[in-house]
Amino acid sequence: MSNSAKISLDTNRIISEISPYLFGGFAEHMGRCVYEGIYDPDSPLADDQGFRTDVMDALKEQQYTIMRYPGGNFLSGYNWLDGVGPKEQRPRRRDLAWQSIETNQFGTDEFMEFCRRLGCEPMMAANLGTGTIENASALVEYCNAPQGTKYADLRAEYGHADPYGVKYWCLGNEMDGPWQIGHLEMDEYARKAREAAKMMRWQDPSIKLISCGSSNNKMPTYPEWDRVTLETCWELVDYHSIHYYAGNWDEDSTSYLALAVELEDYVDTVAATLRYAKAKRRSKHDVFLSWDEWQVWYKDRGGRGGWTEAPHLCEEIYNLEDALVVGQWLNVFLRKSDVVKVACVAQIVNIISWLQTKKDGLLVQPSFYPFKLVSNLARGNALDLYTSAPMIETPKYGGVAALDVSASHDPESGNGAVFIVNRSQSDTITTEVDWQGDVPGSVKEVWQLAGSDLKMVNSWENPNNLVAKPVNGVTIRDGKMTLQVPPLSFTAVSVG
Repeated sequence: MSNSAKISLDTNRIISEISPYLFGGFAEHMGRCVYEGIYDPDSPLADDQGFRTDVMDALKEQQYTIMRYPGGNFLSGYNWLDGVGPKEQRPRRRDLAWQSIETNQFGTDEFMEFCRRLGCEPMMAANLGTGTIENASALVEYCNAPQGTKYADLRAEYGHADPYGVKYWCLGNEMDGPWQIGHLEMDEYARKAREAAKMMRWQDPSIKLISCGSSNNKMPTYPEWDRVTLETCWELVDYHSIHYYAGNWDEDSTSYLALAVELEDYVDTVAATLRYAKAKRRSKHDVFLSWDEWQVWYKDRGGRGGWTEAPHLCEEIYNLEDALVVGQWLNVFLRKSDVVKVACVAQIVNIISWLQTKKDGLLVQPSFYPFKLVSNLARGNALDLYTSAPMIETPKYGGVAALDVSASHDPESGNGAVFIVNRSQSDTITTEVDWQGDVPGSVKEVWQLAGSDLKMVNSWENPNNLVAKPVNGVTIRDGKMTLQVPPLSFTAVSVG
């Protein structure tokens, strides 16, 4: 195939303003995400409150903006009252979702402190499995109400006089899934979510609510579940969730590296369902998408903890091709930023995460780098760009462009960024970026994550096998920039 490509962009061709909440995370009481991940008082790397300082530093590097908690499947059997108050009085419970022992030493108040330290918005989830709409309402009171009533006074009694002001709230988790504790049929869920939303909003009218959408695009109820839920809850919710976990199940790397095709189709289908529900309701209210679980997850799917504390569950090892899928996913978020406004990667440490801990150390896996670069550089507006690139034939998706690209521009600072995934497994592509409107003054920095083997990984023995490296000597001349994009690579270009 031809080894050249052209990317044309104009800072006036705007898709949408980029929501800062596209760069969110998800922390569930599952395996070692919370215990031995975020919170590990027995580690020499923990501070006086039990938070792992090395984990916190890595999370800050990624600039997470919002954090979803406490689940996940765990949520649907969780009583939030178990996780507040004096730690010595908190009950040990059997977590039926992951067949583990939950000590409840980390709960709502510790999570709020975690978010404060991280500098991100908390996104709380209400249990609509075993939980009642009254439980959901009480949790909003605990978090957001001023003192003077039962649950607000309970918060103050436990040492937190001021309300937390939690803005974002999920109405359950994956309630379309038969695996879910308290699974509901679509009409049952829609009614329960509507009634919970009413009570929660009466506690605090300023909150933003997220209805529970399809767990993936293979569910037998997709997208009918989404339609029924949206038609029932439309005026009471602000976002509608979608979830998706990717994997190279068939060892078809050519198709796996073109997964953005399927991801975009998923968004387009649910976005059409949003438009349909709005039209049917004759509404002026808008609902956007919250992609609040997304990640590569297929190598370690075991979810049974053997009734132990912090079992080693689903500790995925990520390789180069996984990192390139993550890079494309982030590109999809920017290209679909008119409808996708919240996204939370699952999860932030140990469990299906690109960060792994041991008592005295932290391993950073390759997928860390695309997320860090996009979350740090994508600001302002997502641009509607045009890419002309060689084509690759895939078994699942037919012909796809070798390059998967997104771009951003911040009119306030004048800074911009271009993000490029080269799906080709063999060819370096000479790529010209052509600014057809305002031309940036210079290339500030270029970073590339690249390797020669799809299955390359980082390990405790070789932790820097795959890292993002700077590329020097790239300049802009006459409104154009030319760079070499190696095969199997993710490239981030910062201009200003």
